[in-house]
Amino acid sequence: MKLRSILLALFAAIFIWQPAAWSQTVPVKTLVLYDEPAQDNSFKKLGLSYAIMLRNLIGHFNSTVDLVPVQNYTPGKLNNYSATFYMGSYYDNPVPASFLADVNTNYKSTSPKTVVWFKYNLWQLAWNGAYQFTPTTGITFLDIKGLNAVPSSANPAPGFYDTVTYKGNPMVKYYQYNGSTVQADPEMGATTVAAPAQALVSITNSKSNTTLPYVVKSGAFWYFADLPFSYIGPRDRYLVLADMLHDILGVNHAEDHRGLVRFEDVGALVTVASMRTLTDYMFSKRIPFAIAAIPHYMDPLGAYNGGVAQSVPMSQASNLNRALTYAIPRGGQIVMHGYTHQYGNRKNPHTGVSGDDFEFWNIVQNTPVAEEGSSTAWAVARLRAGKQQMAAQGYAPFAWEAPHYQSSPMSIRAAKQEFAKTYQRVVYYTSDLPDLVGSASKPRDFAVGQFFPYFIKQDYYGQQIVPENLGNIEYNICSVDPSSCFDYTWQDLELNAKYALVVRDGFGSFFFHPFWLEPTLGTPGYADFQKLMNSMTTMGYRWVSPKDVTQ
Repeated sequence: MKLRSILLALFAAIFIWQPAAWSQTVPVKTLVLYDEPAQDNSFKKLGLSYAIMLRNLIGHFNSTVDLVPVQNYTPGKLNNYSATFYMGSYYDNPVPASFLADVNTNYKSTSPKTVVWFKYNLWQLAWNGAYQFTPTTGITFLDIKGLNAVPSSANPAPGFYDTVTYKGNPMVKYYQYNGSTVQADPEMGATTVAAPAQALVSITNSKSNTTLPYVVKSGAFWYFADLPFSYIGPRDRYLVLADMLHDILGVNHAEDHRGLVRFEDVGALVTVASMRTLTDYMFSKRIPFAIAAIPHYMDPLGAYNGGVAQSVPMSQASNLNRALTYAIPRGGQIVMHGYTHQYGNRKNPHTGVSGDDFEFWNIVQNTPVAEEGSSTAWAVARLRAGKQQMAAQGYAPFAWEAPHYQSSPMSIRAAKQEFAKTYQRVVYYTSDLPDLVGSASKPRDFAVGQFFPYFIKQDYYGQQIVPENLGNIEYNICSVDPSSCFDYTWQDLELNAKYALVVRDGFGSFFFHPFWLEPTLGTPGYADFQKLMNSMTTMGYRWVSPKDVTQ
């Protein structure tokens, strides 16, 4: 099996104490407004992609969410919702006068609704004297701040407001300059505040050492200085929004940090010894764990079988069956990780072998797979075939995980029909039949990967999502696998877990490949796995059953 995994930037009776369950009986009705500029095809759907990501986070709560282009706002609509979010993603996109007027009326009301404004276009409200925004709210909008200077070979990182400090943690915004283009989102709205406004969170320019408000609140009006969905990562200001949504929506979940472990890409070629070692360790700690199993192993091009095609259904996968039979009574819980975890008899994109390649997305062409068409039928057939192979051996997977976390919208909807939960990160699209290239006459779609720090009751596709938010341990083994030439250490995951604690009910959820225990690779995989487990336990994470996560 190819020793490779994808990192997205977007993983018996056990006696563990459970806190009292919280209950939110009345759904929070929310409206998410987003920019959809008429004049720009290239970025027309970017606002929708951000709105989808926000909608997903709100799905952690008992909520209803309506997504509406801001230009479709109608007078008085704000009054129908407990909270309204405006995603200012497009510079100077005209905000309807009816929305500005309603926001103005709302923050002057004695019983205002919650309004949250992100990044751009606040000046259309704040600089219009008719609204008396600053005298009423205490918020003065100054301007947009970006890079301190144009990057160059002599000064590739000129700096910007890049470090959001939250609960004592410096959350640094992503930045990379490759000599011609900047990969980053350096722009933010600069404000000052006076009573009754408060600056709840600050952001610092690491080069000039100057600080400005990042999250501002005045009564029921909130302002975030940027859009925390661009270039998100496990130590990013994205976690600030994820946590503060509790305050914004008025649903304060108790402080509680749960840990989850999943063993990944467990297929026909797994070694029984590696799985038994990991199972024994988990059982000795009385910690339940998930096993991401691949029902049908395929090597259609003979990449690992001397050029001879190989197909191993679950009924013939003796190593896999022995590993699962041993693990299940000791706390193992099965996730179906694809049907074959590869696509046909082609390289998609690596070898065509199970565990290496994408299955429900043509990653070579960056499109949905051809067989899928515009329905869920193809994906449903594959999912049912995998479930049938598992059922014939006596296994019942409790959740689904897409190979490399990526499916098409149709495949995601098929999985929702077949599985109560997914256990993964997810790639989201701005149409059901995404065109990620577009043309002069058709705006291109966006695909955005998202991880979650907590359980999602319902996402954009209607899924329940058990989170994976920390990543996985990787070792640089170029000599064995030319595509696995990077390290992601247990200390990296440890740091991710420390940052995840800023979310009051944030999980620490990671996955681990059993093949790192193979002696031929010469990695300290097992020792590092134990170090991570011990460290997270010391941090206060309590290890829980993946299949029992419901909130």
